[in-house]
Amino acid sequence: MAKCYRVEKSAIHGKGLFARSNIAEGTVLGFCATRPAREAGLHTLTMADGRLIDVTCSLKYINHHKSANVIYYDDFSVVALRDIAAGDELLHDYGDEWS
Repeated sequence: MAKCYRVEKSAIHGKGLFARSNIAEGTVLGFCATRPAREAGLHTLTMADGRLIDVTCSLKYINHHKSANVIYYDDFSVVALRDIAAGDELLHDYGDEWS
């Protein structure tokens, strides 16, 4: 199955993920490949229990924005929060410390 996103240059930060085609609300975009991390880096998720997890697949290129259109869940799935148009950047709200 082809991925519904692609990595491109982002106006927000370095590289980003962009929708290849329209993506419907609730679509599971994939599951993050991960590994435990000892310290926070550019592509590190901080879990509720304080563990640090590095995302090692292309989903790591989802940039932060307060108007998020995707979300990471605890099972490392990434899901569309709303309908996303082809060409739109995929964005997640990483929290107030990223504002």
